[in-house]
Amino acid sequence: MDTAKLYAQLIQSAGEDISRDGLLKTPDRAAAAFKFLTQGYTQSLDEVLNDAVFDSDNNEMVIVKDIELYSMCEHHLLPFVGKAHVAYLPKGKVIGLSKIARITDMFARRLQIQEQLTTQIAEAIQTATGAAGVGVVIEAQHFCMMMRGVQKQNSWTITSMMLGAFRDNDRTRQEFLQLVAKSH
Repeated sequence: MDTAKLYAQLIQSAGEDISRDGLLKTPDRAAAAFKFLTQGYTQSLDEVLNDAVFDSDNNEMVIVKDIELYSMCEHHLLPFVGKAHVAYLPKGKVIGLSKIARITDMFARRLQIQEQLTTQIAEAIQTATGAAGVGVVIEAQHFCMMMRGVQKQNSWTITSMMLGAFRDNDRTRQEFLQLVAKSH
């Protein structure tokens, strides 16, 4: 499928002249951008982890917060942007810290809804580490709400997924949420 040709048709359907100077290479650029923004479909958890799972005696909470994320709403193909906060309680295994950000990117770079993205990240961390618990909170702004529809510029959507000890133990969940709420 020639994505650039599809973009050319889309631009023409808006009433634009695809042969004008400013648009001559736009279909190719848009196709390349779309490929990049959806590259998560070509990645797997094993590839992203790249053997960066290590034995560890640590059983204290590990948190990576403020992970920037950029995704596209599967309903309108408009961006949503924000940050993810990810924590887990190791149970014999830890993963490289950068892998948490890479897992977030892998799922964010697919056509998404925020609710599903939150779940996918939590389940992937759980699968990778066998952790006693995983917590994920995502805060994002959705362009489909900002640029069209209700046009609310300052609304944020917050989703969470708690697995294992983060779901079952209120103290663990509260510690995570309090640490995430603290500024640097």
